[in-house]
Amino acid sequence: MQLRLDDDPAHHLFLQPQRISIEADGTRWIPLIYGAERTDGTWEAWIEFRALDGRPVRVTDRETTQPNRQAVEYWSTGLEPIYFEGAFSRAIALPA
Repeated sequence: MQLRLDDDPAHHLFLQPQRISIEADGTRWIPLIYGAERTDGTWEAWIEFRALDGRPVRVTDRETTQPNRQAVEYWSTGLEPIYFEGAFSRAIALPA
């Protein structure tokens, strides 16, 4: 899944970690955690990685499904740096 950018008003930015970035291919990538409500009322979340040098945004597939928005907020605050490293690897493995 690519180009799931934040221009959709149904997408909610949950978290932009302040002290986490990924360095790869000569640039630094900043993770942002987004989510949206699904038609069944549950919420899903994914991670977008934005390069500081303007490269195209890389996006993971769905990283979690939670029963409500508050559960996504809670999930997003518990992610450790190693999780973002794995998520970045998953995002760059997807077609751009």
